[in-house]
Amino acid sequence: MSDSTEADADADGEATLRTPIVAVLGHVDHGKTTLLDKIRGSAVSEGEAGAITQHIGATAVPLSTISEMAGELVDPTDFDLPGLLYIDTPGHHSFSTLRSRGGALADIAVLVVDVNDGFQPQTEEAVDILKRTQTPFIVAANKVDTVPGWNPTEGVPIQESMEQQSERVQSDLNERLYGIIGELSDHDFAADMYWRVQNFQNNVGVVPVSAMTGEGVPDLLTVLMGLSQRYMKDEMQIDVAGPGAGTVLEVKEAQGFGTTVDAVLYDGTIREDDELVVGGLEAPITTDVRALLQPKPLEEIRTDQAFEKVPEVSAAAGVKIAAPDLDDAMAGAPIRVVRDRDRGEVIAEVEQELAEIEVTTEEQGVVVKADTLGSLEAIASTLDEVDIPIVRAEVGDVAPRDIRVAETAEEEKHEVLLAFSVDVLDDAKRLAEQEGVRIFEHDVIYRLVEEYEEYVEEMERAQQTQVMENITRPARFQILQDHTFRQNDPAVVGVEVLSGTVKRNSNVAKFEDGEFKRVGQLKSIQDAGEDIDEARMGDQVAVSIDGPTVGRGIEEGDELWIYLPEKHAKILEQELVEEIPGDEREALNQYLEKQRNRDPFWGK
Repeated sequence: MSDSTEADADADGEATLRTPIVAVLGHVDHGKTTLLDKIRGSAVSEGEAGAITQHIGATAVPLSTISEMAGELVDPTDFDLPGLLYIDTPGHHSFSTLRSRGGALADIAVLVVDVNDGFQPQTEEAVDILKRTQTPFIVAANKVDTVPGWNPTEGVPIQESMEQQSERVQSDLNERLYGIIGELSDHDFAADMYWRVQNFQNNVGVVPVSAMTGEGVPDLLTVLMGLSQRYMKDEMQIDVAGPGAGTVLEVKEAQGFGTTVDAVLYDGTIREDDELVVGGLEAPITTDVRALLQPKPLEEIRTDQAFEKVPEVSAAAGVKIAAPDLDDAMAGAPIRVVRDRDRGEVIAEVEQELAEIEVTTEEQGVVVKADTLGSLEAIASTLDEVDIPIVRAEVGDVAPRDIRVAETAEEEKHEVLLAFSVDVLDDAKRLAEQEGVRIFEHDVIYRLVEEYEEYVEEMERAQQTQVMENITRPARFQILQDHTFRQNDPAVVGVEVLSGTVKRNSNVAKFEDGEFKRVGQLKSIQDAGEDIDEARMGDQVAVSIDGPTVGRGIEEGDELWIYLPEKHAKILEQELVEEIPGDEREALNQYLEKQRNRDPFWGK
């Protein structure tokens, strides 16, 4: 600690360095939980379906444990930070939830990437979130032990382990690692092996690790401690006795305590009997702490039997808070201890922080429900990028009232609800089926948005197909010489289609005296004696036209047109021009040109 800092601490006895908060993110199955388990020396993931983390937890790892695991890489006397606090998020979306005063709650992040798979969709999404929140991070290139021929040495620093591998294994691993470095570069991050990085503020350090064998874990802990100590010490200074400030991770029922919140405290202290203000669905909630439950060191918020009641908790820490009236608390919302401050001011502070979470809503758009405020914000920004408007965005499960909002949309494509990592209540599901509201559910933001976009595209294609089927298509055709088979009632003549598509039951026109005059209706088309529905450019067919008489009204050699109503011409030109073949486009353009010579605004 610098002298001045020590002096400050001595002067008021309160300034202290808190534990840096570390978020661990990455694609599902890339080993986030296994890595944390290795560090914890426990195996939380064993008891969970598919070894995928299901809940948000927090794990404090004291400096003594870190220096024990890191061996000669860490000299504890170099550090005055108390250790590291890991937030274990079930998906990186929760990371964007974890906010403190408008920024990310995590001070630093570990992005876990499988060396075999490289960047996957969720990795991309995590990197985007890290970029957006400007959170410093390092990459744990996991599963080095799966490189063919790898010879493991449990728990050793990675360079030591790499030197013991054959040249072939080393070059195989290096190739994979440089692949990851290349992918980071595609996202505008300069990166290199951590031992080559001179300036961690401009470069991302890549730490090869194995969550299974513990190889490289000492390096990971050392780099995290080193970065926090070097670049974040100032931010880690807090008034430990001051009123606590934190963020809600999850709202859940706890046996014997009713509704509780799992929270991360990043400043000050929270005590039993403290008055709290917590961000709620409708308005901030004011309540009193009934009990503080804390996991034992190196345990997890998630393992219920690990709770012990404590009189107070100081930052940084994960804590379960039992208090009345927490049913409407929101994941991602701020928690503030009132203590000796004015309650109204604290409520205003919480309201202000909630107001910073921007979701712009429009008069028309889709309904969005998400598990947390941060998720809501992340989805809103993704939808904004692709110009999809939102009519309502809220935290919480999908309820019937959300379906009622969606069903009032003016456009069919907005009669939808996007549900991110939340449950759809049974009565909402039934109502949605009844009212034709489509619900999209996913726990990866970009997939949720992508599925909706695909649905809209498909709907628009279907609508276009329907329009195409009901719209008159342009065509120009000529009556062949010596091909009158019947003069009238109806006239039957041989024709050649010059451009476009001639269909049955179309009106036929002839261009005379600067305008199109209807001459009759084309009733049937025959090709070699067979009835057909349409004829395309180049076809020579016999057609029957009800109305005219050959020799009066139409003549052999005449050029005839399918008569286009102005409205159809407008739709074809403005909406469907890319959908119709080139020769039809040509017929349309000629038709429009002739009409517009007479009236420049025709069909516009």
